[in-house]
Amino acid sequence: MRTATLDGKRLRRLVRQAVEVRTSPAVFEVTGPGALTCLQGLLTNDLAAPGEHSLVYGALLTPKGAIVVDYWVLRLADRFLLIAEPAGHDASLDLFRRSLPPRLARVSDRTGETGVLWVYGAETAATLGRAGLRLPEVGKVLSQGEVQVGRPQAQAPFRAMVVGPSAAIDRGWNGLSDAGAGEGTPEDRTAADVLAGWPQLGAEIEERTLVQEVRYDDIGGVSYTKGCYTGQETVARLHFRGHTNRELKGLVWERAARPDGPAVADQDGKELGAVTSLLAVPDRTVGLGILRRSVEPGTGVIAGGQAATVVALPFEAGSW
Repeated sequence: MRTATLDGKRLRRLVRQAVEVRTSPAVFEVTGPGALTCLQGLLTNDLAAPGEHSLVYGALLTPKGAIVVDYWVLRLADRFLLIAEPAGHDASLDLFRRSLPPRLARVSDRTGETGVLWVYGAETAATLGRAGLRLPEVGKVLSQGEVQVGRPQAQAPFRAMVVGPSAAIDRGWNGLSDAGAGEGTPEDRTAADVLAGWPQLGAEIEERTLVQEVRYDDIGGVSYTKGCYTGQETVARLHFRGHTNRELKGLVWERAARPDGPAVADQDGKELGAVTSLLAVPDRTVGLGILRRSVEPGTGVIAGGQAATVVALPFEAGSW
């Protein structure tokens, strides 16, 4: 279970101002004449329709439709950059080496030499501007010197990502700080993910997780019109003919109660699922959980030994 604790000042800064968090994720560069075609046959989302200089979120699946690893994909003029959590590095490399024919699509591991700045908060555009960087249109990427600046869909937990060589990202970190961005931590990232109802590999996304279980329909992580890809049969069957038995949902514990475990049950003790992420703020604790689909928003449950209420995702921005 991932956790974060933010005081009121940090929470307001994260939502209303601008906060930068530097990470060293797993990064893969894919080039070659068949790169687009090959990746289009692997990723859950459409890479072709958005065109060049686009930013797309999606995942690679097993043949049975379970998520292996999720990515932010930057489609540039001559290459693709795929950004994943470090936990997805080895699985990614293994899958690419087995699935990408070298004469059509060559994969290069850029992990360790490429960094990312994730920028959060309502003042992101103004802060980037003061640092000499432009925020592109939604779903687009702008090349600016040594770095790429991407702007995700509105549902994403961050407002911009800056990707480039580690040395350039270090300079960007300093530049954004000088422009007024607060220096964030992994806790800020977790907090933003929780508020947005955004799943993370190793927390909400586990070995057998299906895309519909973790809100891919809501967060723009899957296309139902792009054509075939690995695992598509399961994804399409669930979308058009059925439903999952469990879903990612929000939880609220009033008066800052602190859960002491992941188990979620109804008032009679019947198991309903598990808490996956927690965010403690001054007047309450909120979190994410994978729960039975039948548990509706407004339902009272016992989560981590404490009374909680199930709520819809994402959490209302006005609450913070």
